[in-house]
Amino acid sequence: MYASNTGKIYFLSDFHLCAPNHKESLIREKRIVDFLQRISADATEIFIVGDIFDFWFEYKRVVPKGFIRLLGTLALLSDRGIKIHFFPGNHDMWVKDYFQKEFSCLVYHQPEEFMLYGKSFFIGHGDGLGPGDHGYKMLKKVFRNPVAQSLFGILPPYIGMTLADFFSRKSREATGKENEAAFMGEENEWLVSYAKDILQTKHYDYFIFGHRHLPIDMSLSPTSRYINLGDWIRYFTYATFDGTKLILKSEFEENENLIIRKP
Repeated sequence: MYASNTGKIYFLSDFHLCAPNHKESLIREKRIVDFLQRISADATEIFIVGDIFDFWFEYKRVVPKGFIRLLGTLALLSDRGIKIHFFPGNHDMWVKDYFQKEFSCLVYHQPEEFMLYGKSFFIGHGDGLGPGDHGYKMLKKVFRNPVAQSLFGILPPYIGMTLADFFSRKSREATGKENEAAFMGEENEWLVSYAKDILQTKHYDYFIFGHRHLPIDMSLSPTSRYINLGDWIRYFTYATFDGTKLILKSEFEENENLIIRKP
């Protein structure tokens, strides 16, 4: 259990940098960097809840090319005393210790509990949670296996990254329609079902996930809320918590009416 007691806290997820191509990714990266620089004026903590990259693998002495604007900004914010939390997603699950060493980022490979301003939070990327998606859950076990990671690490970076790009595109093709679908109803949203199951045994004031790519703010009970953070591809959404209110919003006013709100 991790705790915070001061300042404004921000949550965002699903940048998918590198997708669908360098040109579009660079535009998106600059928007994200601009946002992070602006919120640094009042942020004390920033939670990035998965899929910063469309693929990421850390060789022992090599990291993927690119993303220098974002990584430099995160390092600068950390140097200023802003705590950075990162939950690797299904596209960047092979994060190792580069973030910790370069800018003291806190990395979590499983959902975690936090106490923030006296409120209880359950936070995770969201992939492989809840009912269904059995094929991916099996694949995730393989990808999480240290032996599989070590074998991949033997490949020269050029070959490894080429293969990674291929499989990342296939993953988007397999899950893209599901993640970009309209709200499917409370009973058919897997992460909503997952949160409700947890509430049967333990209370949390807020559940915060990424992965779904659809911004959702839903009441699970009179004292518990579910938030899906959307993405920075279509919605440019994020959540902010000042100790009193948690608000899900978009960088662009025209996207506000695309956020699913269920009181």
